[in-house]
Amino acid sequence: MLLLILGLVMFLGVHSIRLVASDWRSRQLARLGEKRWKALYALVSVIGFVLIVWGFGIARQHAVPLYVPPLWLRHLNALFTVLAFVLVAAAYVPRNHLKANLGHPMLAGVKCWAFGHLLATGMLHDLLLFGAFLLWAIAAFVGARRRDRTAGVTYPAGTARGDLVTVVAGVASWAVFAWWLHGWLIGVNPMG
Repeated sequence: MLLLILGLVMFLGVHSIRLVASDWRSRQLARLGEKRWKALYALVSVIGFVLIVWGFGIARQHAVPLYVPPLWLRHLNALFTVLAFVLVAAAYVPRNHLKANLGHPMLAGVKCWAFGHLLATGMLHDLLLFGAFLLWAIAAFVGARRRDRTAGVTYPAGTARGDLVTVVAGVASWAVFAWWLHGWLIGVNPMG
């Protein structure tokens, strides 16, 4: 469990710098330069992610049950993850209404993914992983929206074409991941 916690601290910590230490971040960017800052940020992120994956795998071997979710919550999680994939797609597809209205749809997607998985799983390591990501995504979303309001940021208006591409890309990505990649990469078949 220690590797999982260390990975979460590193990964979510580096992704929280702008939220908790924006002035320090600005000073480091000026001191190191953008390329070196991004390289260091990426290095810490990758190490943290590897520790999360490794630690989660070890923790699954020594699972500590907290609760047994009913089957219908697993089905509900599938809906949350479809929405999460659509929201993540909205972060990249230009001119869609989700990006125009939310500003940061990827963070909203992380919230949906984490919340849905908290409903569908009941082990301590699940609570640590998905709970940490949920709390981080909520705080990061609030902070990002606050920065947008302060800076007067507006996003391009959405179009029906942008919405259609967003939904198709999100649902198709979800289907590939849920039906094939999740079992192969994570070792759990959510559709089985």
